[in-house]
Amino acid sequence: MSGKTVRTEIVTHEEAGARLDRWIKRRLTVSQGELEKLLRTGQVRVDGARAKSNTRIAAGQQVRLPPHANTMPKGEGKDAFPGGKFSGGDQKFMQDMVIYQDDDMFVLNKPPGFAVQGGTGTYRHVDGMLGYLRGDSDHRPKLVHRLDKATSGVLVIARHPASAAKLSELFRGRTLDKIYWAVTVRVPHPAAGQVRCWMAKGTGEEGMEDRERMYRARQGRDFAKHAISDYAVISTAARRAAWVALKPVTGRTHQLRFHMSELDTSILGDEKYATAREVPQGVAPGLHLHARAIIIPRPRSKPITVTAPLPWHMKETFETFGFLESEAGNDPLAPFL
Repeated sequence: MSGKTVRTEIVTHEEAGARLDRWIKRRLTVSQGELEKLLRTGQVRVDGARAKSNTRIAAGQQVRLPPHANTMPKGEGKDAFPGGKFSGGDQKFMQDMVIYQDDDMFVLNKPPGFAVQGGTGTYRHVDGMLGYLRGDSDHRPKLVHRLDKATSGVLVIARHPASAAKLSELFRGRTLDKIYWAVTVRVPHPAAGQVRCWMAKGTGEEGMEDRERMYRARQGRDFAKHAISDYAVISTAARRAAWVALKPVTGRTHQLRFHMSELDTSILGDEKYATAREVPQGVAPGLHLHARAIIIPRPRSKPITVTAPLPWHMKETFETFGFLESEAGNDPLAPFL
């Protein structure tokens, strides 16, 4: 519909900290260029003053929206991925993944093999289906971090823009703890420690041809990133396999998979970073890497700890090797203490 008069909206606490241009685009159907013109000519103002597109808005501020722009009803927007269609069971599928929720976030237990975001040939994914978790909210839930498609477990979703900003800062600032469980081929030595190295995505150079794979790199090399992971062996199946707890200090692509390969004990089912060691037979297929728990600090209360149950294939492998979840203790951080 078209707006006939000047409209003034007050920024809610849920949208505090959002960029002005993103806030406006949830209300006006304008391109970035059109929006820049509205800001440049003063047709959009914040508390009566001109503002830039990257201005961070605060709760309680008043934003003037011009009368001639096309307005978007609250809550409207694409919840599906471009060109995609959902089946009747997709809403239940998304809701069944939720293992924790409050006013600021959802935490999902993502199944293995289900993509977090779309890509070439991937049309059904978490990001494209987040609208099913919106409920009566004016805001579409938003991803604040990622998991590999083959990795299962804890995935945090922000319910509104202010929460997205705060959670994203926690992930960037390394002020929350993420704990993964993995089953490795053979047993890491020593049984606990820290892996540090520089790594980079394949560039087509000799020995680094695969652009979808990480390789060890020299410090200072273009695009090289330093990666740090803590690990601790919880239990072993003779010398055939180990159940390992992993705690990434940094958050690099394929970091845990690469680091276990660097120890010559690749994660079971990981063909991309497989080592030459003999793989145990008779175990369930699939990557045995699970985002087991996340511990999110809060300023004036106890941290939020959310634990994701194991996927079926890892449960089956645990039974095969005789691993008991009770061996890890009740505290997700216990293996590292």
